[in-house]
Amino acid sequence: MALGPPSTASLARFCHKLNRLKTLEESTTETSLRHHLTMLDLILLGMGTTGSVGLYVLMGTVAKEMAGPAVLVSFGVAAVASLLGVLSYADFGVRVPGRGSAYLFTYVSVGELWAFFAGWNTILGYLIGGAAVARVWSSYLDAIFNHRIRSFTMAHVGTWQAPFLAQYPDFLAAGIVLLISAFISCGGRISSWLNRLFSAINLVVILFIIILGFVLARPHNWSAEEGGFAPFGFSGIMDGAAICFIAFQGFGAIAASSAEAQNAKRAVPMAIAISLGLAAGINILASAALTLMVPWRSLDPDLALTDAFNQRGYSWAGFIVAAGAICATITFLLRTVIFLPHMVHAMAADGLFFQVFTYMHPRTQVPMVGILVFGVIVAFLALLLDFKALLLFMSISALLNRTIVATGIIVLRFQKFPPASSQGPASPVGSEQASAPEPGKLRPALRPYLGFLGGCRPGAAVAWALRVLVASAITLDCVMVFGDSALHLPPWGYTLLLLLSSVVFLLSLLVLWAHQQQRWEDTFQVPMVPLTPALSILLNVFLMLHLSYLNWLSFSICLLIGLVVYFGYGIWHSKENQRELPGLTATCGGLEEMV
Repeated sequence: MALGPPSTASLARFCHKLNRLKTLEESTTETSLRHHLTMLDLILLGMGTTGSVGLYVLMGTVAKEMAGPAVLVSFGVAAVASLLGVLSYADFGVRVPGRGSAYLFTYVSVGELWAFFAGWNTILGYLIGGAAVARVWSSYLDAIFNHRIRSFTMAHVGTWQAPFLAQYPDFLAAGIVLLISAFISCGGRISSWLNRLFSAINLVVILFIIILGFVLARPHNWSAEEGGFAPFGFSGIMDGAAICFIAFQGFGAIAASSAEAQNAKRAVPMAIAISLGLAAGINILASAALTLMVPWRSLDPDLALTDAFNQRGYSWAGFIVAAGAICATITFLLRTVIFLPHMVHAMAADGLFFQVFTYMHPRTQVPMVGILVFGVIVAFLALLLDFKALLLFMSISALLNRTIVATGIIVLRFQKFPPASSQGPASPVGSEQASAPEPGKLRPALRPYLGFLGGCRPGAAVAWALRVLVASAITLDCVMVFGDSALHLPPWGYTLLLLLSSVVFLLSLLVLWAHQQQRWEDTFQVPMVPLTPALSILLNVFLMLHLSYLNWLSFSICLLIGLVVYFGYGIWHSKENQRELPGLTATCGGLEEMV
């Protein structure tokens, strides 16, 4: 029997599957967790995840190969982009208490397909991030032994030259990942006092680096004779900012821990803001000290801080920095090995990933299969892949996740939810006052001027405006990044495209602003919606376009693999398939229009 084209009803059901939202009925067990994390614990959690990445992982590579002394400007731009993004994380964190970070936030606001993308992207980011930090740990340990480990490996194993592959296999990096995975799989945990201890040691080492670095500063190293302050120009600064963005990606861990926080509505936004400010200040001051100590051309990108002190004759200081780096990177690896299997477990528990990853060891209560499988994958990546390739891949992952979450905030703010009296544990997020105007409808004061929008169904105009906003943001960024080079546009064509895309972007913003928004009392909300998340989308896409096409190609391949997993398994085994109740269909039908 011949197969005909799918019917309209079949396509509608399929689209509904892609856009269905997660209800939080099964997450009530998460929200009953003991509220033991203070604001200080949350700040240290954020700093422990981010404070060491910029300092020991990124700074040397960005200063040597991308921005020169202007690396401090790159960190500043990345901090601004991160601030716009973490506001959305804070908003979601106090409204959706539970584990899962960007994955859970997207699942309850945008829809299942985008949630899978966010989760898959988070998994990729932590896989690559763990491998990159393991290689940094190996490099600093090798520096303590005067690079004897590297020399031995290259002499007895050999070297190779291939795209994305490291010069030699790093058995030490792979070994530390496997060792930490074994420790966690046996039930090992990072206690609160241990977290504070490692954070205190890391902070002391950072202060030591900044103070001694400025004492040894030579302003001549920023002079024109050494290449100037920004030898790679504006493009180099933006290239560096796209990489430096990784230094601020750990704030999602604070939002993901909101279910265990005391007074989460106040503590989570404050902890994110304070951690971001501290991380930005530390990275900017340390990068200034680094490039003032020695000429940026002479830096070792893998061991920049240790190498700078060694060049100035302070080898004892280089030893202290190496010891601090080892301590900080071990802490980061522990958190990565803990968080990654729990992220996979959350997706598997929702039916979007293979059920074998839901297995928890009966005695230790750890996701054993996830730890072993993904621990081996991280070790394999650390063994073979080039450090710079790992950094670029991490950057795409972090920027894309922030873009998805920013889009989710706009969707969430204009969604209509059931009245408060009918809400229960299964309600998506938030609560709505009975007297509040319906979200997604045109503001009454603007109806005389925008009457043509008033005839649309609630949410329809918002859905189209959001699509146009994202498309115009991508177009505007492409014109700004590629207009003079890849597109070979004449000046008038460049200006015309720039004006058109800017006008469309602003008009879509105005259409969104003209509609009623969901309001919650006594809780943190992203200010100036839709402007703040729209600027976050615009800046994130701008930074992503500064990354190389080879990294985009490899990242696209990984996303295609994710699509195969979702359409081959996740869409059919999703727990939301069992929630197709008559009352839910009507509610989700209106939410579909928002995405």
